[in-house]
Amino acid sequence: MEITTELRAKTASLRKQLDDWAHAYHVLDAPNVPDAEYDRVYRELEAIERDNPALVDPQSPTQRVGGQALDAFEPARHQQPMLSLNNAFEATDVEAFDRRAREGLSVGEALLEYATELKFDGLAVSLIYRNGLLDRAATRGDGTTGENVTQNIRTIKNVPLRLRQPEDGTALPVLLEVRGEVLMLAADFKSLNERQRLAEQKEFANPRNAAAGSLRQLDPAITAQRPLHFFSYALGEVQTAPSDETTHEHLDRHSDTLDWMRSLGLPVGDFRRVVQGTVGLLAFYEEVGKARDSLPFDIDGVVYKLNDRSMQEQLGFVSKAPRFAIAHKFPAQEMLTTLLDIEVQVGRTGSLTPVARLEPVFVGGVTVTNATLHNEDEIARKGLMIGDIVVVRRAGDVIPEVMRSVPEQRPATARVFEMPTRCPICQSPVVRDEDEAVARCTGGWVCAAQRKQAIEHFASRRAMEIEGLGEKLVDQLVQANLLSNFSDIYSNLNLENLKNLDRFGEKSATNLLAGIQTSKSRGPARLLFGLGIRHVGEEVARLLIEHFGSLDAVAATSADQWNTLLEQKAQIQKDNQRRRTKGEPLELVPLEGIGERIIQSLRDALTITNAVTNAITNAVTNPVTNPVTYAPLQTEIQRLKAAGLVTDLPAASTIEGQSNAPQTLQGMTIVVTGTLPNYGRDALHDLIRAHGGKVGSSVSSKTSLLVAGSDAGSKLAKAQELNIVVLDEASFLKKFALKPD
Repeated sequence: MEITTELRAKTASLRKQLDDWAHAYHVLDAPNVPDAEYDRVYRELEAIERDNPALVDPQSPTQRVGGQALDAFEPARHQQPMLSLNNAFEATDVEAFDRRAREGLSVGEALLEYATELKFDGLAVSLIYRNGLLDRAATRGDGTTGENVTQNIRTIKNVPLRLRQPEDGTALPVLLEVRGEVLMLAADFKSLNERQRLAEQKEFANPRNAAAGSLRQLDPAITAQRPLHFFSYALGEVQTAPSDETTHEHLDRHSDTLDWMRSLGLPVGDFRRVVQGTVGLLAFYEEVGKARDSLPFDIDGVVYKLNDRSMQEQLGFVSKAPRFAIAHKFPAQEMLTTLLDIEVQVGRTGSLTPVARLEPVFVGGVTVTNATLHNEDEIARKGLMIGDIVVVRRAGDVIPEVMRSVPEQRPATARVFEMPTRCPICQSPVVRDEDEAVARCTGGWVCAAQRKQAIEHFASRRAMEIEGLGEKLVDQLVQANLLSNFSDIYSNLNLENLKNLDRFGEKSATNLLAGIQTSKSRGPARLLFGLGIRHVGEEVARLLIEHFGSLDAVAATSADQWNTLLEQKAQIQKDNQRRRTKGEPLELVPLEGIGERIIQSLRDALTITNAVTNAITNAVTNPVTNPVTYAPLQTEIQRLKAAGLVTDLPAASTIEGQSNAPQTLQGMTIVVTGTLPNYGRDALHDLIRAHGGKVGSSVSSKTSLLVAGSDAGSKLAKAQELNIVVLDEASFLKKFALKPD
């Protein structure tokens, strides 16, 4: 087959692109494209070379392993080459791998036994122990020669400097080469980037990048400050003493070898299985896929290895990979696409959120077309321009995120995003306070977007819980001018006008009206929360009602009265410091956790000169379609009260929803974070309150304990930093004997 000039040029271009990406990834620790993009181009080059053997070059990226060693480190030649694994992406690839293994071993249709493990997404290293003592550590480098990072490896706390005596009575080898991965846990990665941000230093792109950059510091003291972990997964060279008469049967099967390595004190991953045939392999892949998002570290696939060592030796190696093992990779969580545009959405409190409109891209198992960009500072920090090629990440059910741009591929037509100075919905002025990252529309309820979302919030489950009054129906009711205020829900809606709505029959209307009637008894705390005042969440609303006894009393509190309350709080807190040093009982602090910002927000919302009134003024200069009349919240509260909503606590109680449950959590402030296996977060909050505890929104020195589920993130890291007790859901419920109603 004739090789054209165009094919030679394309091959050279692909090789250069892969070399540039590999240099950025392995040498500079600054990856500029997702792994999936590298894999795609790599497979394209591999296919060209397979179909055109004359184009194969020893210097091609397909013929080498890893990256080039940094000149700053002493070269370290490996005892045995550190080879990479071939990849499987589909079930058919796994079936082909198993078939090749059976054919190579001449076992016909017999089921082969495989050891299966996680494929850690970190930096491959080799550790050499001589007579049980750590002697040298090296990165993989080009597979033959890596970088001597011994001093840096010594700073990793779970790397044993001295191996334990084997539990089975065998002697320690004279030389033991341990292969493994250095990585950074997800929670540690988030904390590290937060510190980098505060120090105005460059943030890391991902945990793998952070681990590599941390391990390859010229100053081991810097590495020691970084939270790295090591997991071992294989042995390289093993040399025993001539006098050692031990049979070392643990080396006959890979799964036994891993158990033996653990007995030496080496960290070995727990998530591994011994399975039979392709059915077992694919079942393990599916099992890990379901658990992937709950793991504390990143993985990008699973690894399958023939378990029998003699079979491994019989199959041997190809030029750069073993025939007896393969990596089965998960669908990409990061992909490249084009940032087509940035649009602005208006939230319930007027916040303007830029949203990325993306060229559709399949990532993390779904097709992604949109992703939030949070605020204009975030866009600037990531260096994004409209028209950029960008990296999009989606892990599990997490909302897709634009991670960064690829400046090297920026088109000449790319343009800078500018936050609008007028609301895109109502044309009211947009303002941004000096101490906030968010720009806001000043239109209040003149802005249809704010009005609709405020009513949706009012009707939501944690507020007034009006079943059936969701986004689509609210949109219809606002467009029909049936809802202009919260009180309109109780005064304007009836069977006749509801039946006239699109796709809304008599039964649906009857059910909605019943739900509206039931909502009247939700109580003053949920009503206050439902009003949607900035900074007044569920916990704050509950504390305010507990203290004042009614919504009217909260609304009627003057500025002078608030100032007096703040002064009283400050004095009690000061006195409590003295009492604490003397071991005396502490006085209960009124409205603890409610400060000047929350009070100011309340005052702005509940006085006649509030944002709603300002919105009416804006409407004069910024006319909107279908103008309606808006009532200040003071007036709204009276209308809601007249409609029959409960705005006072029962006379016999100062605490709404007082529980008969044992108050085992009295005096404790508990923060809940992450995804919980059994309870929803709201349900666990209710359980904590029912047993006398206080629900905290953030972790601080005042936090009693943290209940952490999967994907706990920065709150978990903060709790660990402050030595705060951390429990999972099951341990928390068991420790305090908590049971649902």
